Amino acid sequence: MRIVAGDLRGRPIRTPAGVDTRPTSDRAREGIFNILQHAPWSPGLEGKRVIDLFAGSGATGLEALSRGAAECLFVETAGAAMEAIRANIEAFRLGSRARVLRTDATRLPKASQAFDIAFLDPPYGKGLGEAALASLAPGVVAVLELGADEPAPAGHEVLDERRYGKARIWFLLIR
Repeated sequence: MRIVAGDLRGRPIRTPAGVDTRPTSDRAREGIFNILQHAPWSPGLEGKRVIDLFAGSGATGLEALSRGAAECLFVETAGAAMEAIRANIEAFRLGSRARVLRTDATRLPKASQAFDIAFLDPPYGKGLGEAALASLAPGVVAVLELGADEPAPAGHEVLDERRYGKARIWFLLIR
């Protein structure tokens, strides 16, 4: 895995050992960020605050930082994944632009400032994405990766939807 574009383009991303994480493919990440950069409903990335829930290796949040996001909060519970995220932050010299929080993504603490974009890549088929969406503030653009056969969570405005192999990406406006 690597950073697809931006200031860190081409840099390899450290991933946790084992099969407990399922990183978003380079192709899907490239598609997600092309949509976020060009869709008329998108807030864009430049200077935005983003949160990467169920972060795994942190690839999606790292991609956002590479493409101009001001800061990213990575939320993860697995120790090996947290180590990989921290190693990536250090290797890319992201300093205060990147923070890691070990907590359940479905029970986020109240943030001092709202996030502009939330990336969610929960385990497929467990309903964790819908629970995590409920912890986000209204007005956030959420990019939710689910299994290709999973429906969009109810109660949010669907802005766009794409399929990448076994994954379906939903772009939602949190209500």
